[in-house]
Formats: sequence, structure tokens, C-alpha cells
Amino acid sequence: MNISLEHVAIWTNQLEVLKEFYVRYFSGVPNVKYINPQKGFESYFITFQSGARLELMHRSDIPPNLNDTKDKQHLGIIHLAFGVDSIKEVDEKAEELRSAGFRILSGPRKTGDGYYEFETLDPDGNRLEVTTRWVN
Repeated sequence: MNISLEHVAIWTNQLEVLKEFYVRYFSGVPNVKYINPQKGFESYFITFQSGARLELMHRSDIPPNLNDTKDKQHLGIIHLAFGVDSIKEVDEKAEELRSAGFRILSGPRKTGDGYYEFETLDPDGNRLEVTTRWVN
């Protein structure tokens, strides 16, 4: 049996903004927007080069998330990680996002478990890592 993570979903109140962020900065390819007028539901699936997908969803009756993902950590899913091929690409992506006005929470830095990474936030405040493996 071959099991893979099919997709991760995020509720958002700014569907188009979030879609454009993942398309522009992470080379995601969106599908045509799905709309279910009876439920007031809209969504995009964003597909990345690896085959991983992110479902961005909107419905007006979904309340805000009360977790503070910017400055504190809580139980549950806390970040999405995007892999690149080199330390140079991590640095370039950090500078691209910093220059575009996105907050860099930490890094770029080498971690104790063999990664080089930085952390940032998407337009909704979801925590993201951009990472690569490094060799001593």
C-alpha cells in the first residue's frame, strides 16, 4: 500500500489573496474556482511541483481562528514547509518575501536536525517554513 498526504486545507476570508500568494511565491498552479452556491462555499486546489496540494476554502460563516500562530505555538498543525534544492534558494526566497513586505519570523539558519530554513507568514498569518537539507 502506497500512502501519501493528498492535501491540506485552510479556511480563509481572503480566498483570492491567498491563492495569488501561493501561485506567485511558491509556483502553485490553481484549478478553476469551485463554487457551491447552496452552501456559500468556494475553493481552489493549488498544486505544487511535487504533486502536493493545498485546498484554500471560503465560507462566510466560518469564525476566525483564535490561535496565535505568529508569536506563540499551540497544539495542532502549526506550519506548512516548502522544500527547495539549496541554501542559496532558501536565502533568495527569504529575501524575495522580505522585500515584498512579509515578516521573517526566524532565519535563515541552520537547525540542529540538518535543515537550513526560515519561517514566515502567509497573508492570513499561517506559519510557513522554506527549507533544504544541508550537510556538515
